[in-house]
Amino acid sequence: MASQDWFDKDFYAVLGVSKDVTAPDLKKTYRKLARQFHPDSNPGDPKAESRFKEISEAHSVLSDPEQRKEYDQVRAMGSGARFQAGGQSGGFEDVFGGMFGAGGAGGQRYAGGQSGASFEDLLGGMFGGPAGGARGPAGFRGGPAKGRDLAATTTLDFGTAINGETIKLQPSGGRPMNVKIPAGVSDGQKIRLKAKGEPSPNGGEPGDLVLTVSVRKHPVFERDGNNLRVVVPVTFAEAVLGATIEVPTLSGAPVKLKVAPGTPSGRVLRVKGRGVATAKATGDLLAEVQVAVPNRIPEAALEHLEAFAKAMPAENPRDDLMAKARS
Repeated sequence: MASQDWFDKDFYAVLGVSKDVTAPDLKKTYRKLARQFHPDSNPGDPKAESRFKEISEAHSVLSDPEQRKEYDQVRAMGSGARFQAGGQSGGFEDVFGGMFGAGGAGGQRYAGGQSGASFEDLLGGMFGGPAGGARGPAGFRGGPAKGRDLAATTTLDFGTAINGETIKLQPSGGRPMNVKIPAGVSDGQKIRLKAKGEPSPNGGEPGDLVLTVSVRKHPVFERDGNNLRVVVPVTFAEAVLGATIEVPTLSGAPVKLKVAPGTPSGRVLRVKGRGVATAKATGDLLAEVQVAVPNRIPEAALEHLEAFAKAMPAENPRDDLMAKARS
């Protein structure tokens, strides 16, 4: 997006946050809104899709410290004036006159062909380099301008986000491209792809592509940092007597896990190195045991169960709970 487009877009209002919002609060707000208006959650709703695009665009700019600083400067510059036709107050010269010490319509003007900085020189110094490549006074140095950054969003399957993959992407306003998604990206993460944005208008470096990733939920696994969580049902007999069971992994090959005798529901068993592998670390697989209660019990089994209940000591497992509640 060109910086001049930012005059009419209040990204803070789009996300419903204050201008001094912190990065963690910004991220939390974005994730909440993205889940609410994501196309997957609102199939066939053009208003939700439009809102999702606005939210993604606002977050793309405000979550990048450099872009947020430039955006705030541009908005501050435009807060007291608007570009208007010549002869009206608050005109184009008024904006730049206030910035560089000149008066309003009657103050110093910057124009090509006169001594001093040209209009292109001033804009270039503000937005990444003079368009004409010339060097003017007051520290404005010429040179090729970097191309515009592009923003895009993509939704990945859970396995693709964990393992990484090269995908085809069609950014808004750009050409189709192949993009390598690194292993271990998380929901809401932004990836800056160097030189994948718009080309420079005068031979400089291309801009970047800022890609915001959404990750679909998995029916079995849930991500917890670099760990993967899975709920594993076991029978009452397996929990009481102990057993060796098979647990699924994201790669598809199950692993064997030992359930100790007397294992209660909620106990977490850890399988090292079977979580999310990133460039910095590899997580574990956390298997939470859940004792499955049968819906129907055969008559013979029911008799054994009643005999088991009679043989057990007469104790109430809720006594400690009740005592704590009364204290």
